[in-house]
Amino acid sequence: MSLPTAALRPWFAASTRCSSRTTSRSVAAAVRCQSTATASSEPRRLETQADWEDFRLQKGKVRTLIDTFGEYGSTQTEETTFHLRDSLHKPPRNATVSALLAAGAHFGHASTRMNPNFMPYAYGTRAGITVIDLDSTLPLLRRAANVTRAVARAGGQILFIGTRPDLKPVVQKAAERLGPRQGYYVGERWLPGTLTNKREFFKDQNLDSVRVTPDLAIILNPVANVNAIREFALENVPTIGIIDSNVDPRLVMYPIPANDENARVAELIAGVLSIAGREGVALRQEDLRNQVFVEDKKARQRPFNGRRGA
Repeated sequence: MSLPTAALRPWFAASTRCSSRTTSRSVAAAVRCQSTATASSEPRRLETQADWEDFRLQKGKVRTLIDTFGEYGSTQTEETTFHLRDSLHKPPRNATVSALLAAGAHFGHASTRMNPNFMPYAYGTRAGITVIDLDSTLPLLRRAANVTRAVARAGGQILFIGTRPDLKPVVQKAAERLGPRQGYYVGERWLPGTLTNKREFFKDQNLDSVRVTPDLAIILNPVANVNAIREFALENVPTIGIIDSNVDPRLVMYPIPANDENARVAELIAGVLSIAGREGVALRQEDLRNQVFVEDKKARQRPFNGRRGA
C-alpha cells in the first residue's frame, strides 16, 4: 500500500499550506485594490456647501496653472500635427513644419560642400551635415504654391520635371491633378534644345497655332536639369525648384530650400504645388462660368434698353 505524499515528504505539506495562505492573501489584496480603485474612480458627490467650495477652489487652481504655463507649452494642434499618410496619392493641401521635418527636408549635404549663397537658409551644422532652416522653407513653399495657383487660374500650362526613376511617378501624378490641358510632366531625360530649337523638334507641325512653351516649370532635381533651366531663362519662363545646400538658390526664380535627394520630400512639395494648381484650375472654371453668366445677362438687357430709348 502506497503512503500519501505528505507522509513521505513533510516539506511538501508545509509548502502547500504556505502557498495556500499566500494565495488567499494575494486574492484578498487584489479584491481590496479593486474595490479601492472602483471607489476612487467614482466621482465624488458634492453634498454640502463645503464640498462645493473645495471643488471650486481645486478648479480655480487648475485654471491658474493652465493660464500661467500655457504659453510655454507646445503650439501644435490637430491641423498642424504631422499625420502619416500616402503623400504620393493623397498629399496634404498645406505643408507644415512637422510634415517637412518628418519627410527629412532639413537634411542638407556636407557642410564643406555648402554653397555660400545658401547661407541665409541654413540653420546650422550637425555631425558635419548642414541643417536646413525649415522656418525659411515653409513660407517659400507657400509663395511657390500661390504662384502655381495664379498661373493655373490664368489658364497657363505648368510643366513638372523630375528626371530620376523615383521622381517619375511623382511628376506624373502631379500633372494628372491639373488635367490634360494644363498639366504636363517630363520623367525621362530632358533633351537639350527642346525649347530653343523648337523648329527642329516639331518639323511637321505649325508652331504658330500650337503652344509648346510652358508658362511655369517646377523642377524637383534642378542640378541634373541645368540645361532645361537655361532654356527656360531664355524663353522667359518662371521656374520653381527644390534647392539643396550645395546649390545656388539663384539658379531658379522661386527656390524652395529642402533636401533634393529624398523622394518623400519631392512627393510632399510636388503634392502641395499640384493641389494649388488644381485649385487654380477650379477657380478658372468658376471665373469662366461667371463671365458667361454676366455676358448672358447683358445680352438679355440690350433689347429692353433699346425699346425703352425708342
